[in-house]
Amino acid sequence: MPFYSAYKSLFHHPDYWYWKLRPPPKRSPHLVKQRALLEYARQFGLRTLIETGTYYGEMVAALQSRFDRVDSVESLPELARAAAGKFKRFPHVRIFEGESQLVIPEILESLSAPALFWLDAGYYTWDGLHRNKQRLALELETILGGPIRGHVVLIDDASTLKFRLGDSPEPSNTRELQANLSAAFPARCIEIRDDIVRITLQL
Repeated sequence: MPFYSAYKSLFHHPDYWYWKLRPPPKRSPHLVKQRALLEYARQFGLRTLIETGTYYGEMVAALQSRFDRVDSVESLPELARAAAGKFKRFPHVRIFEGESQLVIPEILESLSAPALFWLDAGYYTWDGLHRNKQRLALELETILGGPIRGHVVLIDDASTLKFRLGDSPEPSNTRELQANLSAAFPARCIEIRDDIVRITLQL
């Protein structure tokens, strides 16, 4: 199914309208996240999707047919192995096991064109394990500071973000988060909508 048809079809799903017509919860439904990724992939002509926080592979399963290449990073070995087995029949899908702030630089070196990044802000806390709370800041600095300027970054669970960028104070709400991101990356357009941070290149 072409990008536009897949994107348009999400508007007809009853779960989307159930979420849209009621007071929205902090976390957006998975369908809204899929729609956002398809929207930005179509708008910026991106054919590579790079995700952190594979979990059970829901996003990979939903969108793998829409991209020429899908890389997903999972830190928990059992989940990474399960996802690798699940998607082994798709040669354009690769599952990486490891801490994403360490794996993302490796993936970036293999890119020759802009990619769409789907970064999970909350995955490092759900399992109760100690994680590097600066992980997202490190990833953003690596992705947006690299030689390929056209990368688009979307970050899930914006309401959970509590990390520092450079010398910026820790944000306590989305307005401060947006201000801190804009200060750290002045050449980027920063928008927060549907609990998703959206970072694109200034036109």
